[in-house]
Amino acid sequence: MNRQEQDILNILAGGTFSGQRELAEESGYSLGVVNRCLRSLTETGYVRADGTLTQNGQALLAENRPQRAVILAAGFGMRMVPINTETPKGLLQVHGERLMDRLIRQLHQAGIRDIRVVVGFLKEQYEYLIDEFGVELVVNPDYARKNNLHSVDRVRSALSDCYVVPCDLYCTENPFRTHEFYSWYMVSEAPAPDSTVRVNRKQALIPVSENGNRMIGICYLTADDGRKVSEKVHALCLDSRMDGAFWEEALYAEGKMLPAARVVPEGQVVEINTYEQLRELDGDSDQLQNDAIGTICRVFDASPRDITHITVLKKGMTNRSFLFTCRGKQYIMRIPGEGTDRLIDRRQEAAVYGAIRDLSLCDDVYYIDPANGYKITAFLENARVCDPENPNDVRRCMAFLRKFHERRLHVGHSFDIFGQIEFYEQLWKGNPSVYADYRRTKEQILSLRPYMEAHAGEKVLTHIDAVPDNFLLTGDDIRLIDWEYAGEQDPHVDIAMFAIYALYDRAQIDTLIDAYFPEGCPGETRLKIYCYVAACGLLWSNWCEYKRQLGVEFGEYSLRQYRYAKEFYRIFRAEEGEKA
Repeated sequence: MNRQEQDILNILAGGTFSGQRELAEESGYSLGVVNRCLRSLTETGYVRADGTLTQNGQALLAENRPQRAVILAAGFGMRMVPINTETPKGLLQVHGERLMDRLIRQLHQAGIRDIRVVVGFLKEQYEYLIDEFGVELVVNPDYARKNNLHSVDRVRSALSDCYVVPCDLYCTENPFRTHEFYSWYMVSEAPAPDSTVRVNRKQALIPVSENGNRMIGICYLTADDGRKVSEKVHALCLDSRMDGAFWEEALYAEGKMLPAARVVPEGQVVEINTYEQLRELDGDSDQLQNDAIGTICRVFDASPRDITHITVLKKGMTNRSFLFTCRGKQYIMRIPGEGTDRLIDRRQEAAVYGAIRDLSLCDDVYYIDPANGYKITAFLENARVCDPENPNDVRRCMAFLRKFHERRLHVGHSFDIFGQIEFYEQLWKGNPSVYADYRRTKEQILSLRPYMEAHAGEKVLTHIDAVPDNFLLTGDDIRLIDWEYAGEQDPHVDIAMFAIYALYDRAQIDTLIDAYFPEGCPGETRLKIYCYVAACGLLWSNWCEYKRQLGVEFGEYSLRQYRYAKEFYRIFRAEEGEKA
């Protein structure tokens, strides 16, 4: 039995026979193909002349029932900003119904009760599904660092006779069926510029670089194909280069996708990736009443419809930010990230912005809320960040930094490096450091304090987070953004912060110091900056350990910060010994 005959048999199983033309319309096949399939199904004893199924036909259907489903719901859904800070994508409401609830009910209608939902971000909000629908929640602890290939790996044992379903779909018609004869992957008949597959004449999905059929993401895997895909998923997950891969990578074999194409009309299944897509689908959705959107409306005396082109920006280490347009002008809104309410005093931050207002040091701030940290700034056209490997960029940024420091601005609070080291350690809630020699390293860093204090200059407003990514260059202009940690401190701390974020080695750090001091840097000052490199390395290492407990990993950055603490302590002691 070929796939065309299987499709016709599946349609006949769903209701009464109403004629070849209706079958052609529902199946998408030509009238000639439908007639040929009916004749073959009748001759082989699966279908009667009136289109009803014989006992053999019923038996064949019983052998091809889907058994289970996997719903993927672990990711951040970053493109859903600003909604994703409050609600995971799977729980968005469309026409009064949550996406996840609708998908599960549609699976139930097809007889699927064994449903596993892979969760991660805001996983607690999915807990109600256990009692309401009897699903199993499977936690993917790597959701923040790895893509959904690793979510599928968590449920790979369930992939036989299984539907795999993204959580962010609104299906106007039930895409799940009581019988499936072959593996398929669902695409739209409409093209999409970012699609990497196209349906060929044999209904196979072949890879393309662009402009393929829009990938919807629902997939069905038979028992045999499910076992093959399960093995490939696990093998791919063992390769660290695949950390950012989508699970569809495991579907390719011999130059095409293992499953056949299941093509549906455009609009039958709607993927909701952005705030604006949700607004277009359901302008009355409760999730559209969002704090961030409400803030923008108040600041600019605008309506939600005036807010367009919402685009997520690269997720920062501390915050989530998104770009938006309001009445033809572009802005950036910052939404504080996980745990930042414990790390940053937003009232102090607001005071800093008050101190530097109108000095052309930072981006133009239209709004900052000292209570929740929401901030709206103008988008700088054609700006780029400093390239720490570009000597000219570095010299320009150091000249800017020194000019700022020489203004000798003051605010009512300071940044205490050693106090912050202790503070971040307290946030570990009694958990030991992941580093076996942490106590010894900390003692060594504390021993540097007398030298640092003896050689510190006047404490003035210091940025503290003066890293390459926070310098925006537009032609001859430079702006320094993100003043969250700023406070009074020895300004030379900013040099050390730039260096350790850029992951500079000692030679590069010396070059950086020379760029800040073109007239020459005194030896004692250079040694002091080495001390700051060591102390700030431990500071941000402790910060990374706290964020790690929140499920946020920073890879090499975290390890390198700890190495700065140890290595530059030794460098300082060796240099100090030589001078003695």
